[in-house]
Amino acid sequence: MTTETTEPAALRIYVDADACPVKDEIYRVALRHGVPVIVVAGGFIRVPDDPLITRVAAGSGMDAADDWIVERVNADDVVITADIPLASRCVKAGCAAIAPNGKPFTEESIGMTLAVRNLMTDLRSSGEVTGGPRSFTPRDRSTFLSTLDTTIRRMQRQRAARIQQQS
Repeated sequence: MTTETTEPAALRIYVDADACPVKDEIYRVALRHGVPVIVVAGGFIRVPDDPLITRVAAGSGMDAADDWIVERVNADDVVITADIPLASRCVKAGCAAIAPNGKPFTEESIGMTLAVRNLMTDLRSSGEVTGGPRSFTPRDRSTFLSTLDTTIRRMQRQRAARIQQQS
C-alpha cells in the first residue's frame, strides 16, 4: 500500500499592479528568493522578461483583478496591494497581505483598517474634505523591502517545516 503525501503549494507573490509603486522592488526581492510573481492588472501591463514573472490582464470589470487574485490565493501566498478591501479578502483567505508602504495587513489589524477606510469614504461622499493618503516616501520603499523579505523568509521556513513534518 502506498501513501501519497501532498507537498504544500509553493510560495507565490500576487501583485495588485494598477498603481503599485513598488513593482521593481517586488521583482528584485522575488527573483533573489526564486519566488514566482503574478502581476495582475485590469489590462495590459509591462513586466520584465523573466520566467518567474507572469502578467495577467484580469479584465476591466469592477474588481476584476481583485476577484482574480482572491480566487487563486492560498495560505502560502503573499499579496501586495494598497486596496484595503482586497487585503481584507486575502487575509480572510489565509494568505499574507502587505501594503506598498510595508505595512502588513493582519487578522488583528484588518478590521479596524477597513472600518477607518469605510468611514473616510463616507465622509468624502458627504462632501467632507479629508485629504488623501500621505505621500509615498523613500522610507516607505525601504520598509516595504524589509517587510517583503522578512515575510518571504518566514513563509519559506514554515513551508519547509510542514514538508519535514509530512516526511
